Amino acid sequence: MTKTSKTESTPLVKIEAAAEQYGLRSFDNYAQIRSVAERLRDGLCEHLDPGGKCVFLVPPQGAFGPQNFGSGAFSVSGQGFLPLEPISFGLSVKVSASGDYMRLVVNARKEGDRIFLRIENSLHVELDLPIEKETLEPVFIQLTEYLQNWFQSRIDHYDEGDYGGTDIGFDIQRADITEQ
Repeated sequence: MTKTSKTESTPLVKIEAAAEQYGLRSFDNYAQIRSVAERLRDGLCEHLDPGGKCVFLVPPQGAFGPQNFGSGAFSVSGQGFLPLEPISFGLSVKVSASGDYMRLVVNARKEGDRIFLRIENSLHVELDLPIEKETLEPVFIQLTEYLQNWFQSRIDHYDEGDYGGTDIGFDIQRADITEQ
């Protein structure tokens, strides 16, 4: 039996090379989506309350509050091998003076030089990379209108006596105002 040197192409060497390329692309996917998420967080907060602290990156599911969760805000967090797939994250948005925060779930996927966002399965946004600041302003306006309309439609349904729907609604958490 002849021993194969590492310079020769064995099936294992081919798998290792493919896994390395997969890893590079999965990291690029995560880095690009995380950059967009951070820009959405910062820009939406600036749009809503210049100089304030009103939007945070939170996990798309589970417990959240008015704080940034870092890498824990992304659906791929905690997975040993970074998967090459669409990534979800949450935006915790302050919605009341008494410290209530609503989570918007964002699903993001990168295709070539574009990022596609699906927000709460309702808003669809396509962004060209690299993202210019002025490109995001219409997104902030859409998100603001979406939040206002969400509350207003429930108010209207209540006022009309038709508020017993079966929708699940948003996750809304109250923060301790003294923490802010």
